[in-house]
Amino acid sequence: MLRHAIWIFAFFAVVPAQATEAGWALLRDGGHVVLLRHAMAQATTEPANFDIEKCSTQRNLTDRGAQQARKIGALFAARAAPIERVLSSRYCRTMETARLAFEDDIVEPFDALDPISKDEQTRKAQIQAIMKEIRDFSGSGNLILVTHLETISALTGVTAREGEAVIVRAQDEGLHVLGRIIFN
Repeated sequence: MLRHAIWIFAFFAVVPAQATEAGWALLRDGGHVVLLRHAMAQATTEPANFDIEKCSTQRNLTDRGAQQARKIGALFAARAAPIERVLSSRYCRTMETARLAFEDDIVEPFDALDPISKDEQTRKAQIQAIMKEIRDFSGSGNLILVTHLETISALTGVTAREGEAVIVRAQDEGLHVLGRIIFN
């Protein structure tokens, strides 16, 4: 029984590392699209007085989240993964993740990356806008889209941890997941 428990633990400890290494191999070549979930944030829901213009009314990065965002940027640099463009949800935690991880002057707010709307027409418009950016991208570096769990799930059908990168490519009407990078 103990032997099985050790094997299961070893398997799950190695699989993320292998997924992460395969993801880095893709990004070194450039030309890929990365859906990056914001770094670690406080709480789980927006405060009742939420205002997109005021960070004090939103969930924000924790100190650990800010460290995680800096680590993400440092690893992109150390792994020689070229960045061509960074688009971010307008929420403070996503903008801060993007700015701490990548050069502040290349971060652009992109409202389609905000959490997916519950209104079906708005949701459809958001997904179409994101898909257009992904399909139109043809750079030699990588396109980074900093967003939220709900948005990543709506686009790919997968969940992502805070600070996790999901590497995708457009395929037919949707996205195909090519790899993942977990930033602990």
